[in-house]
Amino acid sequence: MTSYAGVLETYRPFLDIPAHTRTVTLLEGNTPLIPMPKLAETLGGGFELLVKFEGMNPTGSFKDRGMTVAISEAYGRGAKAVICASTGNTAASAAAYASRAGMRCIVIIPAGKVATGKLAGAVAYGAEVIQIDGSFDDALNLVVAISERHPIALVNSLNPYRLEGQKTAAFEICDVLGKAPDWLALPVGNAGNISAYWMGFKQLHERIKTTLPQVLGVQAEGSAPLVLGHPVEHPETIATAIRIGKPARAEQALEAAEESGGCIIAVSDDAILKMQKLLAANGVWVEPASAAGVAGLAHELERGTIDLKGKVVTAVCTGHGMKDPDIITKDMPKPHILPSEMSALEDYLAREN
Repeated sequence: MTSYAGVLETYRPFLDIPAHTRTVTLLEGNTPLIPMPKLAETLGGGFELLVKFEGMNPTGSFKDRGMTVAISEAYGRGAKAVICASTGNTAASAAAYASRAGMRCIVIIPAGKVATGKLAGAVAYGAEVIQIDGSFDDALNLVVAISERHPIALVNSLNPYRLEGQKTAAFEICDVLGKAPDWLALPVGNAGNISAYWMGFKQLHERIKTTLPQVLGVQAEGSAPLVLGHPVEHPETIATAIRIGKPARAEQALEAAEESGGCIIAVSDDAILKMQKLLAANGVWVEPASAAGVAGLAHELERGTIDLKGKVVTAVCTGHGMKDPDIITKDMPKPHILPSEMSALEDYLAREN
């Protein structure tokens, strides 16, 4: 039996990476494509819905796919330190893979804009976390400038090797389905992921003539520069992972939507939180931003702007619910308190019935 070796080794012939790359892996990827028939019925039915649950990656988000390749390339050329700006998931992933390689990791975060679960991950993996009084976009500008002046490898999605790793999710979807889905729905923040998926699907289309999906990218209304057509100076949304006002891969994301015959839309925070609860009711707990893709599907179906009858739809859920548990715990009802007696439990169960 051949053991799974992570996305870099599994898909190396499909990755445009330099020869000096030395694999640093946590066996990321190979995440489940989960059928969601009840949720599809809730949304109107008549189509097959599957969730690509990227929260099952080692640090709990899709960032691990790209980070294994970015860190492996930097490690292979002898870099001793990496740096990134982050709203949380990139920080945790960069810290984990840098730690694995014995490299220093510096993370720049915007003030008050990172979920506790994500920040805890970065700290646990050994990152040096610096908070700035500014936005994610300010943080990104800083790390780009510092990486140009000092021998520190930039591992944000501006790094092309990040996208090389992230496109492997498209390969996995096609491996499972035997083809591309008819539609792909996913959240859009810094726009690296939508760009990477489209790269992956196009590459398979060119090499082995698979079909191409239509792509639905979804932003939060308070942080929707690609929908508005201009940067958002002060983005605001409960979905912290996509709270980005000036996406680094904006042009590529817009091209992906246009070339695929899809679109990029925005949905409200209320719609995102509602979909987070619906996904959890179907057994998949995701952080708020991860629910945006399915929330976008629901939005378009309600408006009648897309017809999914007879279609196969894949929605990408990018991060695990444990990334941002405060969203749930702040409104969580207190547990029932009962005496440690069988009769008390029986009485309670009888009342609930």
